[in-house]
Amino acid sequence: MKRASRHFTAEQRQRIAQAVRTAEASTNAEIVPVVATASGRYDRGEDFAGLAFAALALVLCWTLFQHEDPSPGGWGALPITLDLPWLVGIVIAGFFIGMAVAMKAAWLRRLFTPRLEMIDEVDAGARQAFFDQRIHHTAAASGVLIYISLFERRAAVLADREVMKRLSAGELETLRDNLIADLKRGDLTDAIARAIERVGRRLAECLPGSATDGNELADALITID
Repeated sequence: MKRASRHFTAEQRQRIAQAVRTAEASTNAEIVPVVATASGRYDRGEDFAGLAFAALALVLCWTLFQHEDPSPGGWGALPITLDLPWLVGIVIAGFFIGMAVAMKAAWLRRLFTPRLEMIDEVDAGARQAFFDQRIHHTAAASGVLIYISLFERRAAVLADREVMKRLSAGELETLRDNLIADLKRGDLTDAIARAIERVGRRLAECLPGSATDGNELADALITID
């Protein structure tokens, strides 16, 4: 899977940074966009893919390597021509091939990963990014995180306590849903820039800025590989 840092050119990063600067010019809030390659490891998804490939290998062996009973007058079961060690080896090889393919093919690993697990991992990843990027340490407690996790195809918008006093959870969910709608159109940079603009406009209404506001967090896209 393509790492988050490789999704953006220098020009695209500059466009996002400018969107942050423009949005923050009208509010005392700090906006931090973060894009992660994945929020979880999902080993079980790889294991399930390996089991699926192992089962497929077993079915193929059973289908391709049978021969009819050559004994006169018999119509018994069709014995398989492979010896047991070969059969076991093929099944084991199928398991590891499936794991290797799932490690490279995000869609396959996602297919074998429970949806609720991905939801939990993205929620945890967003909270971790909120603390790791020190969004909760702004002087006015007015930091906002825009978080996108590429593998899971999920997003989150988190805010510190002063923002939460003025914006309801429903408003943050609407901002997140609008971001997701833009992401579905396929332009990652445009979706992030538009989300920053929407967040900035809303924060300018409830947390307007002043000439004395400082810039506490970097106006840059953060990528987590």
